[in-house]
Order: sequence, then structure tokens, then C-alpha cells
Amino acid sequence: MAPTAVSANSSADDTRRHQPFEFNESVQSLVDASDNLKALPNKYNLGDTNDTRASSCESLPVIDYSALTSSDPHQRSKAVAELAEACADWGFFVLVNHGVPEELIESMFATVREFFRLPDDEKKQYEAKSTSSPIACGNFNLKSTSNETFTLWRDFLKLYVHPDFHCPTKPQPLREILVEYTERTRKMARELVGAVAESMELDRHYVEKALELDSSFQKFGGNFYPPCPQPDQTIGLPPHNDPGLFTILLIHNGLAGLQIERQSHWFEVNPPPNSMIVNVGDHLEIFSNGRCKSSRHRAVVNKDRERLSIAVGNGPGKDVVVGPAAPLVERDGGALYRSMKYQEYVESQLSRTFNGISILDEQRIST
Repeated sequence: MAPTAVSANSSADDTRRHQPFEFNESVQSLVDASDNLKALPNKYNLGDTNDTRASSCESLPVIDYSALTSSDPHQRSKAVAELAEACADWGFFVLVNHGVPEELIESMFATVREFFRLPDDEKKQYEAKSTSSPIACGNFNLKSTSNETFTLWRDFLKLYVHPDFHCPTKPQPLREILVEYTERTRKMARELVGAVAESMELDRHYVEKALELDSSFQKFGGNFYPPCPQPDQTIGLPPHNDPGLFTILLIHNGLAGLQIERQSHWFEVNPPPNSMIVNVGDHLEIFSNGRCKSSRHRAVVNKDRERLSIAVGNGPGKDVVVGPAAPLVERDGGALYRSMKYQEYVESQLSRTFNGISILDEQRIST
């Protein structure tokens, strides 16, 4: 059974009844309770058609953030051109010399890991009540094309952190660490958007105003993948695109698990030490009228080691109606994407996640 969720033939009522979030038992608790777990419980088993084979990726673009923010015009111009090419080709790149202290990153990983170690009854208070809950943790369900429900081999923590900041009360140090990290990544994302605007010959102030970046919507995600007895029979995250402008990803100890689709082939990413992985979101593709590319990606699991990743999604203001930038529409002779309010797009994507229909594809205008 394919790991695409709701069948395209499912009824609207079936889709509305499907609850993607749940908190019955964390994957961590399941593993801890079993001294030697040999087989997946049925609800995690996707079957033999779960193909997660991928080639090693040796050519993912590398962007030097210090060059992108340099006062040297030649150095910055070169970095801007490299960023534009990475966004148009892969839609992913490795970010080095990002300036975030290693001590902050390690503290964040340690504190988020501590959260996932909390007893289930403490974490259950943050079970999502809806797709728009500002704090949510638990598991994620998907439906197969045969209309069966499966649970991903992943425990997650989702927090809305800007313009309003939300955080669990435990562990106590988490709030202070997240405030600093998300402020730094928000500034970084804004700098990246500005550089992309420059590459498209758009006025930076026009772009910041059009996307309402002063009140940008920012989401923090912690993903914990325990060792899995049958990693070829399940998945951490199935193929998907991210909403927003840029997602900034950290992978603890650089453990493999992220896979990127490019030209119908899957590639496994092994990030170098002290780097970040950044990917283009749907709304940067839309705003750029197709110049930037939002690429599908997935997370696979392994048998031997736990894996922890932290993703910060950076979007426009939640009430912004995002469509192609007006100067680009004029330059291109028409819009290639429909416009849609950002908050509605995100909530629609969450409520229909992995239902076999890409919202981004629906926004494209046939030419």
C-alpha cells in the first residue's frame, strides 16, 4: 500500500472525518516499553510497497551566508547569484557560516530531546485540538489509497513562535533557547528573501511590505525518530512540500534520513558539520512566479540510531494573500499561479496533508 494518504477517490466526508493528529502513545514510549522490539505494530506498517531507496547526493548547492551578508559588493553579488541558481535548480541548499553559535544549537537539541523524554501524560496536554493549535505534539496519521489509516514513525512538537510566541512550560530552559534561536533564523530567512528579491530585480522594501515580513508567520517543529525494527516498512515523513518562504532545518549529528526528489529521482542528504539545510517553500515559488522551486522531500528512519531534527518554517504574514509579485507578472506577460490567503493555504494543507493532491499544483495556472 502506497504511503500516499487519502485516496483521490475518497469522499469529502471521509476527508473531513480523517484526523491527522493524535496522541495515544508516543513512539518513544512504545520503544521504551519493549526491550527488544522485533516487528512494527500494525498501525505503523505501510507494507512492502514503501520504497525509500535513494542515491547519495554529492552536488547539493552550498551557500556561504557570510558572503551573502558581506559588505564586499563582489563577494555578495556572487553569493546572490549562487543562491538564485540553487533556488531555481534544487530548491534546497546547504547553508554554511550562518553565525548561529554551536552552543545554542546543542542546547536546543538537548532541551528538545528532554521534552520528548517527558512522560506521555505530561505531553498529552499539548495534544492538538485542531490543525491551527499553536502548541501541538503527538503522532501523525495518514491514509493509504485503500483508505486504511497508518501512523508515522515519528513523535513531533509543533509551536507557533511568531508573531505570537507559544512554548510548553517544560523543560523550563526551552522558552529562552527557542526565543533566541527563532529570532536568529527569522532574521536569516528575511536576509535570504531579500537576496532572492535582488536576484529577481525586485525592490527589497516592496517585497518586505508585500509579504508583511514584520509580522511573518514562523513555526517551529521538533521531530524525533526512534530506532525502528523494520525501517523499510514505515516512514518518518512521506513525500511533501513545505508552505511558506524558506524552511531552515538542523539535523542532530548529521544523521542521514532527509531525502529530496529531483527530476523524479530521490537523493539522500548527508549535511556537513555545523551546517543548515534550507529549502524553498511553496509561497516563494508562487511569489517568484515559478523562478524558485519548492521541491518534495521526505524523512526515512533507521534501525540502529535515534534521529532528531529541528525545522523552522518562515512564511509571510498569515493574512497576506500570496500571489505572483506584480512586477514579475508584468515582466512575464501573466501570472502562472493563483493567489490565496496564506493562513487558509496552511490550514487547508494540514487538513488534507498527503491526500494525493498537491495544493501547490492546484495553484498553478495552465498555459
